[in-house]
Amino acid sequence: MQRYFIPAGDFGADSVAITGDDAHHLVRVMRAEEGDRCICSDGVSREAIVEITAVDKNRVEAKIVETLEMSAEPAVEVWIAQSLPKGDKMETVIQKGTEIGAARFLPFVSERTVVQYDAKKEAKRAERWNKIAKEAAEQAHRNRIPVIEPVLSWKALLKLVSEAADGAWICYEKEDGFGIGTAIRRYFGSRDSRTDEIGASRTAGADSAADGKPSKLLLLVGPEGGFTEQEIREAEAAGCVSVSLGRRILRTETAAMVGLACILYESGEMGG
Repeated sequence: MQRYFIPAGDFGADSVAITGDDAHHLVRVMRAEEGDRCICSDGVSREAIVEITAVDKNRVEAKIVETLEMSAEPAVEVWIAQSLPKGDKMETVIQKGTEIGAARFLPFVSERTVVQYDAKKEAKRAERWNKIAKEAAEQAHRNRIPVIEPVLSWKALLKLVSEAADGAWICYEKEDGFGIGTAIRRYFGSRDSRTDEIGASRTAGADSAADGKPSKLLLLVGPEGGFTEQEIREAEAAGCVSVSLGRRILRTETAAMVGLACILYESGEMGG
């Protein structure tokens, strides 16, 4: 069944209004008619199967026929911090990361980032990234659309790691065999004891488990040229754990997907 995210204000007590591009897609692409059904979500707290009652080229009216439980989101929030890659690779990271289950994307600039950040193009690029995330979330039947933050500096990203993250891992191809799977298992195994077995004190994860809030876990992925040794040291000082994704060298967009899948698997979201 087709799914659409609509503004919370378009959700009534017993009806919804679908407008803009979503209405165009329903009418022009899906050839929707009165009596057809789809799923609408406000991306926050309401999701329902609705039945179309009126169709116009710019607006579709529908009545709510069944309220759905919002249970498709991972129990942990995984934030993908991705150094801006070349070309359209960031779009791939956002699309596939959304499908897999990422909660937030943090694009950033690091020392070896090749892409020249242009503030004038930022609004247009952000609009496209958010559209990709919305469409991917609809396709994957997510309950929420991942948040895409404005492009961060390296310093701002590390501040976020030290202040907001319950656990953080930085992908480093020169890491001497310490795999991400082992690191994640140690993190989840150490939350209740409030002490991370790999050396850093990480009390926030235990607090999150105790108060019912999802853990906020960050995965840092470098650009095509990787992180510098200095950046790795700075990240570790901020609370990151340096991890390997295996013996093979992965493309930057592949590394993000592999790391995300590993975290969700080890947290039990994929049968781990």
